[in-house]
Amino acid sequence: MIDWRATMGTALADAWALVAPVDCAGCAAPDHALCPDCGPALRSRLRVGVLPRTGAAPLELPLTASLGYEGVARAVVLALKQEGRTELARALAPPLREAVEAAWRGSGAELLVPVPGSRSGAARRGFGPVALVLRRADLAASPLLRTVAGAAEQKALRLDERLAGAPRFAASTRARGRRVLLVDDVITSGATLRAAARALREAGVEVVGAAAIAATPRRRGASSIPWRFLGDGADCPGDNEPVEDYREGKEA
Repeated sequence: MIDWRATMGTALADAWALVAPVDCAGCAAPDHALCPDCGPALRSRLRVGVLPRTGAAPLELPLTASLGYEGVARAVVLALKQEGRTELARALAPPLREAVEAAWRGSGAELLVPVPGSRSGAARRGFGPVALVLRRADLAASPLLRTVAGAAEQKALRLDERLAGAPRFAASTRARGRRVLLVDDVITSGATLRAAARALREAGVEVVGAAAIAATPRRRGASSIPWRFLGDGADCPGDNEPVEDYREGKEA
């Protein structure tokens, strides 16, 4: 079913972007949504990780992302999400497509399921960032997940609070028995993916992996996900500070 409100919101934002003065989302240079100097920062360097099993998530979840969530990549994602700069979805489409294609190969996945953001973020923006970038990448999505009313804002919670909290998502049962790949914008602690995967599994859907535009490397602590570059197997750079109480940097 088409979400006409989200579609109209995206169309209006795109139209405004064509007539409004823009600055580069990466460096604020005038007259470019993304200037020639910042564009190369969005070239993919695929990285892979694994979200380990827990009591609530009995299966490991393979992860794939294209970019490190820092610098230009972080600025562009935030400009799309916080400023409604929908013209930047085209710049983020190639790295997301590469991550999805790499995660899809050999996974047995049949459908792509975007992870929805918070209800407040959706109301503020009028569109879903992940779903929009998937459309710009010409990738068909199956919106099987919705954020439940009253779900706590995840960015304000510690990892243990998220894992122990009330369910964040509800899932449709119309894909029961199918194998799906989750798609998100940024992977940090993996708590959002755990919640999404749990809702889908409870609806009879098998989650075989997840792909994202970007990943935030974390090397130590309860919320760490060690990432390695695909191909050479080298560790991705990341901070080495303890992050047990790390609050996820992925803004709503």
